[in-house]
Amino acid sequence: MLPDEFVNSLTEILSAEEANALCNTIENGRSVTSIRLNPFKVSEKPEGKPVPWNRYGLLLDERPSFTLDPTYHAGAYYVQEASSMFVEHLYRTAIGERQGIKLLDLCAAPGGKSTLYSTVVGLDGIVVANEVIRQRAMALAGNVQKWGLGNVVVTNNDPSHFAGFRNWFDVIAVDAPCSGEGMFRKDPKAREEWSPELVTMCAARQRRILADIWGALKPGGILIYSTCTYNRHENEENVAWLASEYDCEGVEVSVPEEWKIVTGNISTEGGVPIPTFRFYPHRVAGEGFFAAIIRKGGQGERACAPKPRRSIFTEIQKGTQRSISSWVAQPEYMKFVQVAGNVYAYYNDTFADVKTIAESMSVITSGIMMGQLFSGKLKPEHPLALFHDVNKNDIATAELPLDAALDYLRKQNVESSYFSEGINLVTYCGFPIGWVKRIGNRANNMYPKELRITNL
Repeated sequence: MLPDEFVNSLTEILSAEEANALCNTIENGRSVTSIRLNPFKVSEKPEGKPVPWNRYGLLLDERPSFTLDPTYHAGAYYVQEASSMFVEHLYRTAIGERQGIKLLDLCAAPGGKSTLYSTVVGLDGIVVANEVIRQRAMALAGNVQKWGLGNVVVTNNDPSHFAGFRNWFDVIAVDAPCSGEGMFRKDPKAREEWSPELVTMCAARQRRILADIWGALKPGGILIYSTCTYNRHENEENVAWLASEYDCEGVEVSVPEEWKIVTGNISTEGGVPIPTFRFYPHRVAGEGFFAAIIRKGGQGERACAPKPRRSIFTEIQKGTQRSISSWVAQPEYMKFVQVAGNVYAYYNDTFADVKTIAESMSVITSGIMMGQLFSGKLKPEHPLALFHDVNKNDIATAELPLDAALDYLRKQNVESSYFSEGINLVTYCGFPIGWVKRIGNRANNMYPKELRITNL
C-alpha cells in the first residue's frame, strides 16, 4: 500500500491521469532487470534489447541467477537499474571524448555509477568514488575491483573533506541520498521508511552536500545531480536553490521523444536554463529517477589540493620491477609501487593525481592491488586476476567448465588435472575469475574466502 501523503504529493508533478498510471505501475508492475556490459572485458555485445541512453546497457526479459554466473563474478557486466544509466548520456553530451578527466563520484556506493564513470572517463582519466559510510565503502571497493579498470580511487570521507581540492575536478557527480520514492516498486521497505519528514530531512542534507563540494569543481566544470525520488523538494527545488546561490548555467542535452523521458528547465542568471530529466516507470523500462546537469561559471581560477599528510608509496627496485611487469599485458603504461607491503599498479598518466588524493584523504583502495613480494617474486592477489589487462599470454591459464567454475567460486576443491604446476589464472568462457596454485596433485584454491558463493 502506498502512503497517502506520497500519493497526494504526486499531484504537484503529474496530472491525475498520469499519477494514477504511476501508482498502478508501482503497485502492480513488474520491475525490469537490466545489466551494463564492461567493454574492456566483453568484446562483442550479446543480442538483447538495448537501454536506449546507454551504449552498453541491456534490458533482460527475466532475472537470471547472477550469483551462479561466473562471468558476473569476473566483472563482465554490472547489474544496474536502467534509468540510472542515463548519466552516461549526460556525461558524453557535456564532456564528449575529452581526455584526462578527473571525476568525483561523491555518493558512490554500491558502485553502479562509479563503474559506469570509470568506463566513460577512459584509462587516461580518474574517478574518485567516495562513500561516507565505511561498510558501504568496502562494498563499493569490492565492486570497483571486480570491474577491473584500475582508474578508480575509493575514498571514505565526509563531503566537506573535499573542500581542500579547490577547482580541482572536471566533473562532480552527486547521486544524492534521498527519500527513495523511485524505489517503491522494487523495494517495498522503502515505502515503510518514507514520510514527509524524511523528504524534508533529505532535501536539507542534499543542499549541504552540494554546498560542501561546489568549490571543488573547476570553473566550466560539470555537476551531474541525481536522485531516485519524485518530489520537487529534493529535485527541482534543490537545483533552483543551487542556481540562486552560485554562478552556474545549464548544458543543452538532446533527448529523443521515443525515450519517453519527461524533460524540464530551470532558469539561471547565466542565461542557459538547467535541463532536468524525470523517469517514470509507467513510461520507461526502468525505475523512478531524476537528473540535472549544470555547468559551473567563472574562469581562470587556479586549481589547488591539500598538502599531503603522509607519504604512503614506496618505489620498487628496477630488477623487481621487471619481474612484476610480466603479470601485466601492457606494462609500459603502468607504474608499480608498494603500499604497506603490497604491490600496486597505476597508470602513468594519473599516478600523480592518485598520489595527491591518497596522501590527503582516507582511501580504501586505488589502482590494482597486485599482491605481495616474496624473495623478489609476486604472490598474486585476487584484484590482479580481475584486472582487464592481466597478462593471459605469459601466465599459465586454466579454463574451467561451469560446474568446476562454480566449485571454484564456492572455494571448494577443484580437480588438479585442470591446472599446470605453480600459479594458474582461472578462467570461465575466457573471463578470469581468480587464481589457483597447483603443487603436485593438490590444487590450492586462492579465491578470497569472504567472496565465496554459498548457493548450492
